[in-house]
Amino acid sequence: MKILLTGATGFIGRQLVASLGGQQLTIISRDCGAAAELLGDEHSYLKSLDKLDNLNGFDAVINLAGEPIVGKRWSDEQKKILCHSRWDITSLLSALIQQSDNPPAVFISGSAVGFYGAQGSDRLTEDATLSAAQRSEFTHKLCAKWEQLALDAGSDQTRVCVLRTGIVLGKQGGALAKMLPPFKLGLGGPIGSGHQGMSWIHMDDMVGLIRFLLGNHDCRGVFNAVAPNPVSSAVFAHSLGEVLHRPAVLPAPAFAMKLMLGEASTLLLDGQFVLPDHAVRMGFGFRFPNLRQALENLL
Repeated sequence: MKILLTGATGFIGRQLVASLGGQQLTIISRDCGAAAELLGDEHSYLKSLDKLDNLNGFDAVINLAGEPIVGKRWSDEQKKILCHSRWDITSLLSALIQQSDNPPAVFISGSAVGFYGAQGSDRLTEDATLSAAQRSEFTHKLCAKWEQLALDAGSDQTRVCVLRTGIVLGKQGGALAKMLPPFKLGLGGPIGSGHQGMSWIHMDDMVGLIRFLLGNHDCRGVFNAVAPNPVSSAVFAHSLGEVLHRPAVLPAPAFAMKLMLGEASTLLLDGQFVLPDHAVRMGFGFRFPNLRQALENLL
């Protein structure tokens, strides 16, 4: 299979590339030399999509590009960077697919559970109805346009699959790597009230779901890329403490999160309990459906 891939040097992308041995990968990267050193010189590399008129000859496109959403305060400028690092490349990929006489059979593109906004304790499937307040949140606006730009590429020849991704748990980066230092010192605990949802997925299942969507010709539309058992922040902290054999009772106060991150603190303080209804209905089987099982595997 000949696959065009963006975001390959990111946390998920690196693991996906490693799992796609035997496929012909063309990787888009602003620094092709650094990408080749990280991912291997057996792949093809392009600095940008600008010189392509179409995507004839590619069997699939996987779009994981985007500025990391956590770690910086959401100034007006940072919000523009977060949006356009996702929207611009997705729009260009959709246009190239539409301009192709023999377009890719599948376009898999990223999104996030932030699409749903702050949802309290409700359990959410892909078909959840959002309130006007939830639709007005920055994360929803970012994700809604991101998704629509990808879905614009859909046709009888190209099926589009959108991944609303939760917290990806892996050994070599991501949220878990940031959590481990304080937890290993016995200084970990829930964030804020501890009641907010944490919709998570093991990296192996994240990569497995992408591969499942690549190969299953009946899959199209939106898929929640989360494990079937979301938990609260308090349960997550307790489980991580137990696996590490450390206490996990020191909460991170909401006011401290707001002082540090400003509006971006909503990612930590206002979670969602999201369910992978569409993936389960299509027959995807999770290797790590439960948090304790996932953490024990990783740690």
